Amino acid sequence: MLSKADVDLYEVLGIDKSASKDDVRKAYRKAALANHPDKVPEAEREEAEVRFKAVQEAYDILYDEEKREIYDTHGMGAFNGSGEPGMGAGPDLDDILAQMFGGMGGMGGMGGMPGGPHARKPRKSPDEEQKYEVRLEDLYKGKTVKFASTKNVICSHCQGKGGKERATARKCSTCDGEGYKQILRPMGQFLSPAMVPCPTCNGAGDYFVDKDKCKKCKGKKTTEAKKMLEIYIPRGAREGDKIILEGEADQVPGQEPGDIVFHIVEEEHETFRRAAADLTATIDVTLAEALTGFSRVVVKHLDGRGIEIQHPKTPGEVLYPGQVLKVPGEGMPIKRSDARGDLYLVVNIKFPDGQWKPSPAVLEQLKELLPKPEPPIQADTVDEVEFDPKGNLDDFGAHDPEGGSAWEDDDEGETTAQCATQ
Repeated sequence: MLSKADVDLYEVLGIDKSASKDDVRKAYRKAALANHPDKVPEAEREEAEVRFKAVQEAYDILYDEEKREIYDTHGMGAFNGSGEPGMGAGPDLDDILAQMFGGMGGMGGMGGMPGGPHARKPRKSPDEEQKYEVRLEDLYKGKTVKFASTKNVICSHCQGKGGKERATARKCSTCDGEGYKQILRPMGQFLSPAMVPCPTCNGAGDYFVDKDKCKKCKGKKTTEAKKMLEIYIPRGAREGDKIILEGEADQVPGQEPGDIVFHIVEEEHETFRRAAADLTATIDVTLAEALTGFSRVVVKHLDGRGIEIQHPKTPGEVLYPGQVLKVPGEGMPIKRSDARGDLYLVVNIKFPDGQWKPSPAVLEQLKELLPKPEPPIQADTVDEVEFDPKGNLDDFGAHDPEGGSAWEDDDEGETTAQCATQ
């Protein structure tokens, strides 16, 4: 059996708590007509009378603004048996509602059932979404970050009421106490209706006059407070990952606080480029090293370690431009495991610059040591030409003296002969 604390008169009439007096009246007329004892068969008349009394009780309280305010604040426990404010047991409203809704104790009536017309969901303040730039080194090693956060918290002086202890808030006339107003927003070529918080009461539905406002929060219901927060960036985290601080968003009276959600943005690195769990970097190798070999540190890793390469593994091997050296297990950590991706080193051969002036004897020795060129190309006629050693492919295709097609009609511009009328 339902207790008075479980009674929801809005559910009896099938309306929302924000319903206007006109909505209450319309809902009552509909419910009363549907449950009138004279409109049902004889066998169902007794049950209909029970339902009709419950609908009448709900209407008498909700249509009266004063009673409705008392009911919204204190519930059915504030009413006596005659439906008037005051102490004393009601006649049989508990039994009436229990019979109406089949004795579904704890369900709050039909509207409290899953999927019912007035099913309630926990309210939560909006989450705070923000981007958080992270260095690749920190994504590789993991990092704990502490920072100070300033957010809105429920005013400790008025407990989120916004007014003095015995002051009463006034209903906002701009939104008629709804807290929201409907506006028209442009959607392409059309105007679309949208609900926005009332600018007068900031979505509260009511407000306090200046003399009744809380001295601490000035009627805002919340105050600013600083708090030290801490987030942990796990090893192997990547672009787009989320780090969530539950319940650390701004507090709003009557709502559960939302979360702070950080979206990781990976900062560009001067040496490494990342793809999933793999890393790549370019290493510079001199021509002499490419031909004769070397053993040295070619790159400094994200954790500060030097990565040493010994080349060649087999005598006579040479490195060529663009060659890729794969180093297994030296990529990014893979989350929730001890595995790592791979490191791909792209070889860049540094040829001698204009300052290198070898002697003729050295050049002859190089010719003997290095592989011989391919056989010369045979041609009937050979022209020796001049060349510019600093040519630029950006100039390729720039020679167009006509500014268009080189093919032209020799007759273009001439008058075409017209056939004479015979």
